[in-house]
Amino acid sequence: MPRTALLRDWVQTLFEPEFPVAEIRIEPASADASFRRYFRVTLPDQSTRIVMDAPPEKEDCHPFVHIASLFHEAGAHVPEVIAHDLAQGFLLLSDLGSTTYLSALQDRKTAPQLYRDANSALVAIQLASRPGVLPEYDHSLLSRELALFPEWYLGRHLGLTLDAGMQSTLDAVFAALLANNLRQPQVFVHRDYHSRNLMVIGGSFPANPGILDFQDAVHGPVTYDLVSLYRDAYIEWPEEQELDFLIRYWEAARQAGLPVHADFHDFYRDYEWMGAQRQLKVLGIFARLCHRDGKQDYLKDMPLVMRHLRRTCERYGELRALARLLDTLEKRTADVAYTF
Repeated sequence: MPRTALLRDWVQTLFEPEFPVAEIRIEPASADASFRRYFRVTLPDQSTRIVMDAPPEKEDCHPFVHIASLFHEAGAHVPEVIAHDLAQGFLLLSDLGSTTYLSALQDRKTAPQLYRDANSALVAIQLASRPGVLPEYDHSLLSRELALFPEWYLGRHLGLTLDAGMQSTLDAVFAALLANNLRQPQVFVHRDYHSRNLMVIGGSFPANPGILDFQDAVHGPVTYDLVSLYRDAYIEWPEEQELDFLIRYWEAARQAGLPVHADFHDFYRDYEWMGAQRQLKVLGIFARLCHRDGKQDYLKDMPLVMRHLRRTCERYGELRALARLLDTLEKRTADVAYTF
């Protein structure tokens, strides 16, 4: 039976006999970069719910349920898990609406309040941190993420084969990034805390943000979610504005007793180096989404991610070799493209 039919049957068992199935409207709400899909269920009383469809052979719903409870206890605004069938891969969730931060931030005047709320929610999640509850964002996982860049971005997307010198440069830069990332204080990490996963709730800022897509959360570097938020792949801010947002987080984190550097300069360096790791990963993921999964829309977001990466690599001597390597590789790609 098609999953859409299975989903409808499951929803029917939840709401009948109170609401006849013929009077329940089920429509696509969104999809994400995984195999998960989301549907909005509108009941005859016009109240709505969200159904997550996560095929069990592709996705595991257990982490979502666990982390939803964990973040809710921390005081974050996450969807309530109303019902679930983990064997079939269905979750019934409360509806956090359809207005993302990305949409709301098209009016730049909303940014100070929205980001203040996002900082507050992040501090609350980080304050609840304790080891042994979520998977560790350890050397193995960080390394696997970095490996996506040469495999999918350089190899598959650009069609390049690295020589020994190029590989040596990548290895040295990756080792430096990993050493920095692993030295950072460890907290709960959402792992995709950005403008497409944060929701404006009912147009009322004090309830913000509604937080989605947290099922891959880990215990890892304190700056990671800030990089997701302020060096977002989908919206760009001038560095002076980014610094203002970031300093406000840093001040709130210090006041709350979170383990951030006492010197903002040191904190900002960690933030940028964590950013380079994430940007390399994201370039690899976007290339994989395009070439493996046929999701070409992500290609348009690559240039912003590359600008973030280049800015950091140009700024720090230990990372400058990567900037030079990117220059070489992009020139080689351009030369190949125009040899005809």
